[in-house]
Amino acid sequence: MSIAARPLFAFDNSYVRELEGLYEPWQGEPAPAARLLALNDDLAAELGADPAALRTPDGVAVLAGSATPDGATPVAQAYAGHQFGGFRPRLGDGRALLLGEVVDVHGRRRDLHLKGSGRTPFARGGDGKAAVGPMLREYVVGEAMHALGIPTTRALAVVATGEDVVRETLLPGAVLTRVAASHVRVGTFQYAVRGGPPLVQRLADHAIARHHPQAAEAEHPYLAFFEAVVDSQASLVARWMHVGFIHGVMNTDNMTISGETIDYGPCAFMDAYDPATVFSSIDHGGRYAYANQPSVAQWNLARLAETLLALLDAEPDAAIAAASAVLESFRERYDRYWLAGMRTKLGLADARPEDGELVADLLLTLQAQRVDFTSFFRSLSAAVRGDAAPVHALFSEPAAFDAWAQRWRERLASEASDPAAVAEAMDGVNPIYIPRNHLVEAALEAATDGDLAPFERLVDVLARPLEERPGLEAYAEPAPAGFADEYCTFCGT
Repeated sequence: MSIAARPLFAFDNSYVRELEGLYEPWQGEPAPAARLLALNDDLAAELGADPAALRTPDGVAVLAGSATPDGATPVAQAYAGHQFGGFRPRLGDGRALLLGEVVDVHGRRRDLHLKGSGRTPFARGGDGKAAVGPMLREYVVGEAMHALGIPTTRALAVVATGEDVVRETLLPGAVLTRVAASHVRVGTFQYAVRGGPPLVQRLADHAIARHHPQAAEAEHPYLAFFEAVVDSQASLVARWMHVGFIHGVMNTDNMTISGETIDYGPCAFMDAYDPATVFSSIDHGGRYAYANQPSVAQWNLARLAETLLALLDAEPDAAIAAASAVLESFRERYDRYWLAGMRTKLGLADARPEDGELVADLLLTLQAQRVDFTSFFRSLSAAVRGDAAPVHALFSEPAAFDAWAQRWRERLASEASDPAAVAEAMDGVNPIYIPRNHLVEAALEAATDGDLAPFERLVDVLARPLEERPGLEAYAEPAPAGFADEYCTFCGT
């Protein structure tokens, strides 16, 4: 059905206009008893929408996928992808719909995308549904990443459908409304290859105009486009590493061309520093472990390069050489972004040749003593202020930290910076509050049972991750002993 009142959103659907062959027109399934669980009022206003209108029965019907708003042309997007290294030539939105695009109040084009709205032609035997817990996880983690300044998709709303979905048990169903710069992925290009170079070129032109317009002015636009994607992903993954974020399912269909984090399924934040940390229930071999994320990103970008070769040069060897040169620059770009961020976390303003060794030695010490990653960096500013007790308390053998800290203090002193200013700057980048896994799970479990208060409180805390507030001490504490040893996350399908 169509909503006859004032349009909820001002849609402009360039993906549908320009990229026939990369989607299937489709409609969401009715939700028997749609009920709004969470609405992101600030994001709604940013999109030019009226939050009050979205809370009406008509608005909730749209957010549930039961009604098509005026101006929308809902489609299920087509894409392929390498999943844990194995290629799937036809994946696509099996349980999702692109409602359309909205130009927000800042002039940015954003996708409105429903997740859990029912089976599509790409469902591959799945039920097309989603459960309350995983959809609220995407809401809380996406908003936390946004507050941390990490490029990310965001949740506009979560709506309970009023029906149960079958997983290990019966769970209450829900639909997420996700907002993204776009949902064009490496996997979209992998799917476009089956349509030949003309379709790949149309997709590349669309992605350039939408995400990397500077590439259009380059001497070799498609090579410049690839370089822009490589750079944005190098920066993104470095930011993940700075906060201990583990994506968990870095398949090529979960890597965006825009450089935004997408798909908060089996994701989590590391407590005790360990490069081998894995939280995904399906990552049995540790392919997507914390330390592997940069290498996996580069591998995924190689798959993107393969789809672009025909656009880079008519001579295959020349195209491969050009793409390889850009691809090989990923590690240097990543290392530069990562080390710059680590310097900032340590209060260092200048770049010195010895900084890489200083950081590496610190991480070895944290790993050896299983020190909480987030708590360590947040406590370090107190040491700059002259109180080393908080950071000492994190170590079973503080002498190892003291030996490293002597080098770090000498490095700080060589910059002749004001300690108070340094400590304040460190507190401006090192969060005190992250989505602690035990708190996320407790909030989702309560919400599944009908109590949204813990979820709402957690979202509120994570909206200001850098600002220490009285009464929130429990939100800054690591998980109880033994929790991480058994903890894993699931994709929700």
